[in-house]
Amino acid sequence: MSEFIATFHTHLAAIMADRQLKALGLRSTMLPVPRALSSSCGTAVRYAADSAHIDALGEDAERAYRILPDGKKETYELLYENE
Repeated sequence: MSEFIATFHTHLAAIMADRQLKALGLRSTMLPVPRALSSSCGTAVRYAADSAHIDALGEDAERAYRILPDGKKETYELLYENE
């Protein structure tokens, strides 16, 4: 199982994605977007799954990343981008 983080164009889109992921039985949580991903304010959803479940994130998902543990810090692999 991998850890993922998704960013969104709107706060409401993050709420809806969090609900959809939980409906799929996945553990997810909403959090501020990490500074390593964006300097702007925003809400992200972090979740654990066997795949990124891009289809469950909704059309207002901005980006999805796989979280790669790197010692004491995390690095991120971009998996999806919707501009």
